[in-house]
Amino acid sequence: MVAQAVRRLIIAVPTLLAIIIAAFLLMRAAPGGPFAAERQLPPEIERRLLAEFDLDKPPAVQLANYLGDLLQGDLGPSMKYKDKSVADIIAEGFPTSAVLGFSAVTLALLVGGALGVAAALRQNRPQDYAVMAAALLGVCLPPLVMGPVLSLVFGIQLGWMPTGGLARDEFSIPHLILPVLTLALPQIAIISRLMRASMIEALRSNAIRTARAKGLPEWQVIWRHALPVAILPIVSYLGPAIAGVLTGSFVIEQVFQLPGIGRQFVIGALQRDYTLVMGVVILYAFLIILLNLAADLLYGALDPRVRKA
Repeated sequence: MVAQAVRRLIIAVPTLLAIIIAAFLLMRAAPGGPFAAERQLPPEIERRLLAEFDLDKPPAVQLANYLGDLLQGDLGPSMKYKDKSVADIIAEGFPTSAVLGFSAVTLALLVGGALGVAAALRQNRPQDYAVMAAALLGVCLPPLVMGPVLSLVFGIQLGWMPTGGLARDEFSIPHLILPVLTLALPQIAIISRLMRASMIEALRSNAIRTARAKGLPEWQVIWRHALPVAILPIVSYLGPAIAGVLTGSFVIEQVFQLPGIGRQFVIGALQRDYTLVMGVVILYAFLIILLNLAADLLYGALDPRVRKA
């Protein structure tokens, strides 16, 4: 298990480096610049600004300087927010994004897993068809569509939930219900389908037939024998699920005006704040790699066949 973790971490280093280089070059290739939207600056001031952020140097030199600063833990100053470093901006927005993402993943696992088990236990019955129809609808409607719809219905028309206005470092449950639900719905749909298929396969296995032949109660057969086997594909899917939630938060934080780093990323990209965009990209890439590794290790801990491989 430890050797597997070490191998994955070694592979993660060049992967993260490739992401950093690609994001750096793509940002420079995009039209415009961090100071293009400003009013016409005097040539001397413009030269000083470009020199301050190394923008007067060739891209290769800029990249080498950026990587050198990154190795020292310095993400650099923001090009648009005065007197603020990228690390400060990320530290301000990360708690909101972390609560949003963790809540969405937890909700998706609990609700999606329960719906999948319920559908599997009532296979080819109305309950099964209802769950699968809802899951298909959830897969087809991305957060970009569901967010405005939920906001319009429950926030504006019914007035049950606020649609924005969450202050920084404030964790108001009413403000987070709609964003969390919007992010969780597609994952609930996918997890319920995975859980249904896996549970049906587990219930048809020889081990379950043996458990039933021994006269064990049905609840014990399901919860102590079938569920631990059926949950393995869900654990394997945790990595992509977390990646989907993290990337989906870019849109959701903007739709619901949440002060998270996903919204800062969108604003930074529109304003060509190179250092801020790079900082958020590095953080999200690191989190996705780390959480995928954690999901793989958890899968190995639950499945003895993986530990022996």
